[in-house]
Amino acid sequence: MSELAIELSQVTKRFGPKVAVNAISLSIPLGQVYGLIGPNGAGKTTTFSMMCGFLHPTSGSLRVLGVPPTPPGNLKGKLGALPQDALLPPGWEIGELLTYWARLSHLPQPEREAREALEKVGLSENWYTPTEALSHGMAKRTAMAQALMGKPPLVLLDEPTAGLDPRIAAQVRQLIRDMKGQQTVVVSSHNLQELEELCDAAAIIDKGSIVKAGTMSELTGLGAEFRVQIARGDIIPPELTQLPGVTSAKMESPGVLLVRFDSQAHKPEEVISRTVAHLLQTGVLILGVTRGQRLEDRVLQIL
Repeated sequence: MSELAIELSQVTKRFGPKVAVNAISLSIPLGQVYGLIGPNGAGKTTTFSMMCGFLHPTSGSLRVLGVPPTPPGNLKGKLGALPQDALLPPGWEIGELLTYWARLSHLPQPEREAREALEKVGLSENWYTPTEALSHGMAKRTAMAQALMGKPPLVLLDEPTAGLDPRIAAQVRQLIRDMKGQQTVVVSSHNLQELEELCDAAAIIDKGSIVKAGTMSELTGLGAEFRVQIARGDIIPPELTQLPGVTSAKMESPGVLLVRFDSQAHKPEEVISRTVAHLLQTGVLILGVTRGQRLEDRVLQIL
């Protein structure tokens, strides 16, 4: 099997004259937690649906776990998916429904898989609860339990914590952390703080195209810049650019010094230490140092 869990090459999806996804190329390694970022209508859910095999690309090639996601059955037992607006059929108790789905997936112990999945999402006491009696959050967790049954090597989650209370959302995030390195997880979410915390890498999508993709460190500038909060003192940027590793230095805003550096040739901690030492020696008082930038701020700059 390829070392890539998902590979898209020039994938385009049209709905009549509308281009929802425009020549996207993307590679997601096995074992990563990967984020899809973008505003409503950017093409995230369409891309997600093509990865699942729910939709066929209009053009381009798409491989999931080394095979095309279509025809139906190609990824049976290998992929678990939580669509954004997953609806549960009425007239079922959730334990019975999950057991039925486990049988459809040919899992060897359907009821055991269903019970273990419900325990993971905090619904082990709701085996006999009818689907129509579930709150939005409980229905979301039941749908997520379906995606987790059988521990598939690839799990696709579209807005997994939307509508959940903080305690349950934290539990879902921990589930995703636990899957890292054991399974590949693709998460589409508007919660950028959540994605920054969970993901190894991400792609920012806008108007059907990838605007920027990379590791979370690359996207947030964690390995290429830092900011120094200045309490008092005079900053002379040209002096800082003479320090080994520093490529640029400027006042980003009153009281905030932005320093960019060459992380290939110099370790971040060494550049930060040299910069702070120079500032202290020249009488500058410092309130704090932060590496990189919040993912939310970076995305707002890009889009």
